[in-house]
Amino acid sequence: MTALFSALLPPDDVADAVAEALGDTGDGLAWEPPEKWHVTLAYYGRDDLATRAAWLADRLAGRRAVNIRLENAATFPGVLWLTAAGSELTPLAHAAGAGAEARPYVAHLTLARFRREEPELAERWTAKLAGFTSRSWQATEVALMTSEREPGGTRYRVARAFDLSRA
Repeated sequence: MTALFSALLPPDDVADAVAEALGDTGDGLAWEPPEKWHVTLAYYGRDDLATRAAWLADRLAGRRAVNIRLENAATFPGVLWLTAAGSELTPLAHAAGAGAEARPYVAHLTLARFRREEPELAERWTAKLAGFTSRSWQATEVALMTSEREPGGTRYRVARAFDLSRA
């Protein structure tokens, strides 16, 4: 079994806008490459792919596409992220299982990680991205992702995609 989570993937032009807003990132943070950027809906841990896919298909059946934008950088301990904003995002995340987690759901896109003991490493970036807002986009599918540890880092892969109905 592999670790699984559900996510929304930003379109290429939105990822490009984030990368442009970041500019040169060589400053001691462990930056996530744009190809790994996603907005997590729910984390399932180690699970059977077929069982989780069937469960998720049932939970997402009839759900509508959601409008999302990325804005304003913030931090969790050790994590620099952008807020993922959209009025229907949290209900979608709860349908995908976010309510089962012990912590409250906070929609975000992780940009970088840093040592928890050095929060000042992220201060420059929260200030630089304080006014950032991406264009809004309509997320029309939810990806069921695998997360596999490999030498040199973690690899994410879309294992299955679930269409959301368009308004």
